[in-house]
Amino acid sequence: MSTTVEAAAGYKASRTLPLWAEVRRQASRRRTQLALGFMVLLPLIILVAFEFGGDGNADEDGDGGGAFSSIADLATSGGLNFALFCLAVSAGFLLVVVVALFFGDTVASEASWGSLRYLLAVPVPRARLLGVKLIVAAGYSLVALFTLVGTGLLIGTVRYGWGPLGSTIAAEIPPAEGILRLLGIVAYLAVVLLVVAGLAFLLSVLTDAALGAVGGAVMLWILSSILDQITALGAIRNFLPTHYADAWRGLLSTPVQGEDLAKGAISAVVFATIFWGLAFYRFTRKDITS
Repeated sequence: MSTTVEAAAGYKASRTLPLWAEVRRQASRRRTQLALGFMVLLPLIILVAFEFGGDGNADEDGDGGGAFSSIADLATSGGLNFALFCLAVSAGFLLVVVVALFFGDTVASEASWGSLRYLLAVPVPRARLLGVKLIVAAGYSLVALFTLVGTGLLIGTVRYGWGPLGSTIAAEIPPAEGILRLLGIVAYLAVVLLVVAGLAFLLSVLTDAALGAVGGAVMLWILSSILDQITALGAIRNFLPTHYADAWRGLLSTPVQGEDLAKGAISAVVFATIFWGLAFYRFTRKDITS
């Protein structure tokens, strides 16, 4: 004898936890407001630093300015170059932290507040809850990325004018093509950061501590970056998620160097898919007690 469990009249899983409801909830969070606010503030800080620190060229002793000195030399030559500099100095750490914050905090914070089990008791299907939170976290991460670039482009153009996108490895790129190259760099960084997004989301499912999920994702990304600097690892470095993180520089050459861009994008999508798959697998089978 078989039994059939029927849903309540009028119940539709697709109507639980509306996407815009989650967007509004996350918009009211202080960490969302601070993260997006800092994306606006950072270009202003950089602008002030250039204004009080000189023209951004290498120092007189010839020591240069580190990994970004060549881009810094061009940062004050136009809005496109200023926006590019803002991206370059943020890609290695700041954007990693912001993306880890949006993805690592989304589920773990609900568990730490004790509200996760109540959401599921509404009832919201577990896969839908994760899917909605994943989409909203991705949306806010993109908003943060474009806010940084847009603010940098705006204030850079107002202060330094509109000109070609400079490059130390090729001829100057005309403004019309330069804006497309800049958007290409933004798109590539968004894809690369999917690794951080996947890892932080997985850790958010595995722990009730939001700080642990965010910090764990950032630390593992830093560890991968350190290992990538060890040449003794040889070809093993090619399989590290951070190995192609700087491949966006190929978009500044003429013609575009796309081989590493393709490898980096494929690598990031594969890693992110694995992490998100594990997150969904674990969450749909775990006991929710908080």
